[in-house]
Amino acid sequence: MRLGVLDVGSNTVHLLVVDAHHGAHPWPAHSEKVVLRLAEQLGPDGALTEAGAGGLVKAVGMAQAAAVGLGVDDLIAFATSAVRDATNAAEVLARVHDETGVRLAVLPGAEEARLTFLAVRRWFGWSAGRLLVLDIGGGSLEIAAGIDEDPTVAVSLPLGAGRLTRDRLGVDPDSAAPPPVGAVDELRAYVDGLLEPMVAQVTAVGWDRPVATSKTFRTLARLAGAAPSGAGLWTPRRLTRAGLRQVLGFIRHIPPAQLVELEGVSAGRSHQLLAGAVVAEAVLRQLDVDALDICPWALREGVILRRLDQLGPV
Repeated sequence: MRLGVLDVGSNTVHLLVVDAHHGAHPWPAHSEKVVLRLAEQLGPDGALTEAGAGGLVKAVGMAQAAAVGLGVDDLIAFATSAVRDATNAAEVLARVHDETGVRLAVLPGAEEARLTFLAVRRWFGWSAGRLLVLDIGGGSLEIAAGIDEDPTVAVSLPLGAGRLTRDRLGVDPDSAAPPPVGAVDELRAYVDGLLEPMVAQVTAVGWDRPVATSKTFRTLARLAGAAPSGAGLWTPRRLTRAGLRQVLGFIRHIPPAQLVELEGVSAGRSHQLLAGAVVAEAVLRQLDVDALDICPWALREGVILRRLDQLGPV
C-alpha cells in the first residue's frame, strides 16, 4: 500500500510518501517539505502568530493535494512541539481542519521519543543491544533508552534548536555578527540545568549503543567529518564528542549569515545550528557518551512502522 506521513514539525512541514507492507522495508516514493520555522513564530503570549498559522494552513493544503495526486491510501498527519506548545493550538488545529480537511493529531513529547526509538531499533536491529536514542528538533529534545522496541524511558525536554535560538540567543538568520560570548555561556548553563534531572533516570537504564537522529545531529556529524548525504543511506556515520567540541568551538564565532556557506548546512536552519550544538555537547557530556552512531530513520519512519504493525499482514 501507499502510505503518507505529514509531519508538522517545529521547522518544516514535511510530506513523506512510501510504498510498504507489513514486514517489509518502507521505500520512499516521494518527499516534499516547506520550511516554516513554527518554533520561531510563537508570540510573547505563546500563541502561534497569524503569519505562522496562515503558513501552516497553506502548507498542509499543498501536502494534502500532493498526497491525493500521488494516490496515497492512508495519510497520517501529526504535529509536534511548536503546535503542541502553542497556547492557541486548539484554534489553529480547527482552522487547519476546516480549510484543508486534514485532521492533525498532536503527538505528546514522550510519544515522539518512543516512535523515534522504534525507528532506530528497526534500523539497527536486536544486535545493537540496549539503545540510547537522542533527537534534537526545532522545539524539543527527545531522549529514549531501552532494550525492547518500546523504550524503558522516554523523555522530552524543551531544548529544541529553534526554541533556544528564539528564546535564549535571539539570533537573526541574517545577522552579520555571532552571538555574544556571554549569551552562549548562559545558554549552556540553562541547558545543563534542564538536563540534570534526567541523567540518573536514563543512566539507570543503561545502553550498549548510543545513537542520534535528526537534521541537527546529521549536520553536526557532517561538519565533524562524517560522509556527505551523497554517499548514500547505508553509509555508516558517527559523531564523536571530541569532534563535536571542535565544531562548537568554531561555529560559535561565525555569524549566522555565513554558517550556510559550510558544507552540509541548510539555509533554513543555519542560524539554529549553534543552539543545537550546545544542546548536543551538553547531552553527550552529561551522559558521558564518547561517540554516537547517526541513524537515517527517525520519527516519520517510526510513525510508518507503527501504522504497518497495526495493519498487520495482508
